[in-house]
Amino acid sequence: MRSLRLLAPLLLLPAVAAAQGAAPIRVPYVLDSLDNGLRFIVHEDRSAPVVAVNVWYHVGSGDEKPGRTGFAHLFEHLMFMGSQHAPYPAFDRLLEGAGANNNGSTTEDRTNYFEVGPVNALPLMLWLEADRMGWMLPTMDSAKVDLQRDVVKNERRQSYENQPYGMVWDHLPTMLYPAGHTYSWPVIGSMADLSAASVEDVKQFFREYYAPNNAVIVVAGDVRADSVRTLMRTYFGAIPRGPEASRPRPVPRTLARDTALVLEDRVQLARLYYAWPAVKETNPDQAAFSVISYLLTGAKNGRLTQPLVYDRQIASSVQAAGDLKRHDGDFLVIATARPGQSLPAIQQVVDAEIGRLAAEGPTPRELEQAKNALEARFLGRLETVMGKADQLNGYYYERGTPDGFQADLDALRAVTAEDVQRVTRNWLLGPRAIISVVPQGKPELAAAGRVTP
Repeated sequence: MRSLRLLAPLLLLPAVAAAQGAAPIRVPYVLDSLDNGLRFIVHEDRSAPVVAVNVWYHVGSGDEKPGRTGFAHLFEHLMFMGSQHAPYPAFDRLLEGAGANNNGSTTEDRTNYFEVGPVNALPLMLWLEADRMGWMLPTMDSAKVDLQRDVVKNERRQSYENQPYGMVWDHLPTMLYPAGHTYSWPVIGSMADLSAASVEDVKQFFREYYAPNNAVIVVAGDVRADSVRTLMRTYFGAIPRGPEASRPRPVPRTLARDTALVLEDRVQLARLYYAWPAVKETNPDQAAFSVISYLLTGAKNGRLTQPLVYDRQIASSVQAAGDLKRHDGDFLVIATARPGQSLPAIQQVVDAEIGRLAAEGPTPRELEQAKNALEARFLGRLETVMGKADQLNGYYYERGTPDGFQADLDALRAVTAEDVQRVTRNWLLGPRAIISVVPQGKPELAAAGRVTP
């Protein structure tokens, strides 16, 4: 989990009333494939002359092996280092010259590359993506690998080792998942594994996972499906099919008791991290977890925000969010203490409010506010072609069908107070990982039940 986002308070209208008489949400699409196994999804949206290309390779850090971590993220960087017909830095320069932009991201479960720009740039976008899918390997050499290895190492230093509170994300996976579990290491990998990666290791990773039959491309915008189909065959048709990717099987996860850790860091304020095991992203209780997140910290009157930040003023901020992945999930509460405050006082409020939510459930007004705000946020994803493209790709990977918009909206609207109680009771009253980050030399500020490494 790289970031947590708070849900902004939004204008409230009763969710049930808003739903009555509303037409079902449909994001029409055409799903097709090439002989080499490459699947592509086309969504036609003529509201503006723009287009988005969204590529998902079905590989993330969860497909790595112990001792070979960080490859998925390293490859995200290497994919921008040029290919046989578009040597570095042609990829960025050509797209910028056409008025388009691009980027990529890596998670535990997938690696994503995307471009968005004027519709006349679509042939260029697809040609560039095809060239690095089919003709990148001949250009891979030790100079490129060493350069991007150093870039990723520096990114790790900036985001983990030299970032206030950053080392939490190194320790938390090992506390939540048993050794060998595919989520038991951070997405960015370890310094030792990055140093050990050879050019041949990188090439083998590409051969196994960067094949057309392990990728799905969404094209969304002011396009026609038949024209996109022609472009896909033209640019991607000659790329040979690759081997079927091997998938490590996640080992069962159990957290038998609270595990606690104290980290002394160069920080001014103590910070508390609670993390519980949770459901995977396709579990029916996913919607209830979203509602719980909002009830706790999604608005100023949230169950944790109100007492910690405004009433008692012992925390400067508090956030709650789920990180629900393909095979497992986590739920986190993060609270930063105000100057002079210790974490046990915050811990007491967090425990009490979660216990109260499990015992009493939300009020009708709270539940209505949460569902309306989440629905508005959900509908906001449909405002851009890139938002729809990424969601279509996500639904297809998770569920095997690209259009899950109405199903997700129905699931959110169906969440009851009893669902919130049940999910809170079943998951958030159980064992958790507890990390206290405290200023150096002040371990007395840590949460109760701590174990110093």
